[in-house]
Amino acid sequence: MTETPTRKKWKQDPEAVQANILAAAAEEFAEHGLTGARVDEIAARTRTSKRMIYYYFGDKESLYRQVLEEAYRKVRSEEAALDLTSLPPLDALRKLVEFTFDHHRANENFIRLVMIENVHKGKHLAESPLIARVNPSAIERIEDICARGQKDGSIRSDVSPHELHWLISAASFFNVSNRFSFGISFNKTLFTHDGQQKLRELTCKAVIEAARKP
Repeated sequence: MTETPTRKKWKQDPEAVQANILAAAAEEFAEHGLTGARVDEIAARTRTSKRMIYYYFGDKESLYRQVLEEAYRKVRSEEAALDLTSLPPLDALRKLVEFTFDHHRANENFIRLVMIENVHKGKHLAESPLIARVNPSAIERIEDICARGQKDGSIRSDVSPHELHWLISAASFFNVSNRFSFGISFNKTLFTHDGQQKLRELTCKAVIEAARKP
């Protein structure tokens, strides 16, 4: 029996095959949610088979959880590459806000996946040991910024890293999650290039002023 090119790839580079399946599954889950997503469609997008997907990932819920894990692992890895410790505290905070705003804007599927997980009340986040390990780094980065800022007198002592993370996430997330409803109801110009640059700067200023010591 002659092997197909796809079957040969499974054997030669299984990690690439799994990465390809995760990418296609992210698209499918982001578009249709956990309930509406079809493993048949993921198999068609990757030119694999349902049997191969189940071999690597178990059932559909396990695949969804691993898609969610990869989305969080990726954003935390990119945050870690920012080298915030070399910057003065308020400059580091600005850089983190800029990164988050830009990341969320460029990764609509990430926003949709988080929205879907909230529909499920965070069930799969709570079940994931990997996400429990990687997500605390988001707070630890801000803790370091706050500690350095409180030491040099630039950051107030009565604001917590969790509060600052909430502020950063709230504006950056809403900018993507509610783009269409806000634009249709109120003002689409906020979502043009110039409008987005202004919102990005306003978000930076709002977070910095919330953190800055009077």
